[in-house]
Amino acid sequence: MESSVEDTICAIATPVGEGGIGIVRVSGAHAIEVAAHVVRPRNRQPLQQLESHRLYLSDVLYPESPLPPGEGQGEGPTSLSPWWERGRVRGKGESPSQAGAQAAAIDEALVVVMRQPHSYTGEDVVEIQTHGGAWILQATCHGLIRHGARLAQPGEFTKRAFLNGRLDLTQAEAVLDTIQATTSRSLQAAQSLLRGSLSKEIDAFRERLIRVLAHVEAGMDFAEEDITFIQAAEVQQALTDTQRAVERLIASYEEGRIIREGIKVAIIGRPNVGKSSLLNALLKLDRAIVSDQPGTTRDVIDESLNIRGIPLRLLDTAGLRPTQDRIEGEGIRRTEDAIAEADVLLLVVDGAGGVTDEDRAVFKTYGSRRHLLVMNKMDLPKSRAFSPLPLGEGQGEGPSQGEGQAARFVKVSAKTGEGLDHLTSVIQSVCLKEGLEASPSVLVTRLRHKASLEQAHRSIEEAMRSLERKESGECVALDIRAALDSLGEITGAVSTEDILDRIFQDFCIGK
Repeated sequence: MESSVEDTICAIATPVGEGGIGIVRVSGAHAIEVAAHVVRPRNRQPLQQLESHRLYLSDVLYPESPLPPGEGQGEGPTSLSPWWERGRVRGKGESPSQAGAQAAAIDEALVVVMRQPHSYTGEDVVEIQTHGGAWILQATCHGLIRHGARLAQPGEFTKRAFLNGRLDLTQAEAVLDTIQATTSRSLQAAQSLLRGSLSKEIDAFRERLIRVLAHVEAGMDFAEEDITFIQAAEVQQALTDTQRAVERLIASYEEGRIIREGIKVAIIGRPNVGKSSLLNALLKLDRAIVSDQPGTTRDVIDESLNIRGIPLRLLDTAGLRPTQDRIEGEGIRRTEDAIAEADVLLLVVDGAGGVTDEDRAVFKTYGSRRHLLVMNKMDLPKSRAFSPLPLGEGQGEGPSQGEGQAARFVKVSAKTGEGLDHLTSVIQSVCLKEGLEASPSVLVTRLRHKASLEQAHRSIEEAMRSLERKESGECVALDIRAALDSLGEITGAVSTEDILDRIFQDFCIGK
């Protein structure tokens, strides 16, 4: 059956598994009516009469249970009659089991009715807070579906919040970012977006462009009467100011992406230089198997670490060397895929064993990528005299332009932990601009936002060229409208079903 925004939807809103509390959420025009078949308030009032935004102790009714003896004769278990026509509440001094035989109650719950428009979705919403057993939650959801609801699609509650004007698209995306935040800074960035920081910036840009567009179009309408509503220099200045503000947001994307997604670090090198030991030392747990046998690591191991509020994704990879072993070769292929996705590479060498031809081959292949040269095993005497010069350090781009060799060459000991704090600091400084603490409050964290901002920037630039060439007002107006559309796509002022599908497909069911 094709879904519709007119449907009443329901879903389990808490994670899969056992827990102290589980929540089933219902939303839609008939949410209260549908939920009335499944929950029975202990105060004997119909659900429809309960006060909004207050918790009520209730019984949860199992949809398969027969009606109490002598009631509803001729009606089967699928009867849509509400509870007050087919059951009764537990009497004073009566045990739950005694009442359950007639009331068909499977659990007690706290139930809250939130009447529209003062709810998350902007519709009537009922939340049923039961004990967190999987069977209880599934039975509750099943009862709602039997009485007219349908299972919500991923992100459908948040999508309805957007369609009903409760959130714009950047705020809807921030809901998912808040759920997925793994560090304080990623949560802070998500909460900033959820509070509308980016939306306010975009709305200010659009308001400025709309004012300019109105004057330009008014001048076009009264062109024959030789009335000037705005000077070309004023239009040029307004467009220049907007363009610079858009550029500032575009420039924040790389930093925002890293705060949201984390720094992806691939640990690479020839076999037996201590890559897996380094991973374990950074994580402070035995995540990867460590062995003197070359080729032990056959697959990419992906683990996360929190560095001063920035997520760090560590990828331990198979040793890079020529091989005829089919399984080891597959591991090396996966290593190359991980390297392609990484923000920075840790090129690990054995400080005690010295530089080998395999080390040189790794550096020759990947030394032009953003990287750090990590000399491991500095706890061993021979490593104290290690120099990166045999690798040809200084011949590549390095981690970033203008950095000295000292910043790219880090000595560590995976065995003792020496140098690891310095290594994580250098990784962060390589990937992020200086002064992260003083970063602007508004950060662009998604590629979708960046792409729309870049398109708006191009349209504004074209409008400015049209002004410089003294072209007709229609040309200028056309480019300003294009910029408005691009900016509108960010917040949802301009949206298509395709954009909405892309945004909400990553949400979980129940949110």
